[in-house]
Amino acid sequence: MTDSASYRISHRTDYRYESAVAICQNQLRMMPHSIDSPCLSMNCHQAETKITPEPTFVEHHFDYFGNQVTSFSIELLHRELTVNVVSEVTVSRKQSVMKLDSPPWEMVRQRISSGENPGWLEAQEYLHDSPRIMRSQAFAQYAAPSFPPGRPILQATLDLTKRIHQDFRYDSAATDVNTATDAAFALKAGVCQDFAHVQIACLRSIGIPARYVSGYLRTIPLEGQPRLVGADESHAWISVYAGEKWGWVSFDPTNACVSEINHIPICIGRDYSEVSPMRGVVIGGGSTKLSVSVDVAPISL
Repeated sequence: MTDSASYRISHRTDYRYESAVAICQNQLRMMPHSIDSPCLSMNCHQAETKITPEPTFVEHHFDYFGNQVTSFSIELLHRELTVNVVSEVTVSRKQSVMKLDSPPWEMVRQRISSGENPGWLEAQEYLHDSPRIMRSQAFAQYAAPSFPPGRPILQATLDLTKRIHQDFRYDSAATDVNTATDAAFALKAGVCQDFAHVQIACLRSIGIPARYVSGYLRTIPLEGQPRLVGADESHAWISVYAGEKWGWVSFDPTNACVSEINHIPICIGRDYSEVSPMRGVVIGGGSTKLSVSVDVAPISL
């Protein structure tokens, strides 16, 4: 029986500038789109982006990785910028990941080099170094206890997921958005971005394709506590290629779990540098005050 959950997601970003901005150009990667895999599917029912002030130019396209991108420019003087993306999605679990009969991890490593079908060929792109993740012997050695000979790849990856959660400390003050993966690995501390980067580095260092997933995580308040509107955050996790039968399967090292219906994927890439929710340049503005509000609310559809 399929488990599912529906959500309304609101992601609001506000910039306040010390002085007037003459021109700004930005790219957004906040729009969900429908996906389907052997284990999980997501249906995007509607999505809307509101930008204030009104952009001079807006263009929508899909990037190389299949992420929906909104590019816009504002070519008039402004001291405030607000971007609000509201979407409604349903995430469905088709089957339990840990009940899958996945192949031994060495078989995946061996067959990935063949490129014998489109799935294997695509997965090759996630084997190599990327702007924020460099393979190393240190990462391979850390991964090794989770990947003994013959172990099914999904069981091995879940074990690595749990070890990272256990060995690393979640500490938002330990790293920032620009912290290198090997630095976070040495600190054994960081946030979801760092945990995901470390796990991807470990997997790639032993020849297993892995990619970065950005999105949202439903937060459930403690019993008796109200759900705080706007207090949710963007989240990051990883997915690993388990062969043509099962495709890409996602794991969350920050929470030591398989990613299922509480995870709402938005973008994929080789690392964070390719999936940041909003990036751009401005001319003018002086110092900037940024505020972000994210709300993931369960709904009935």
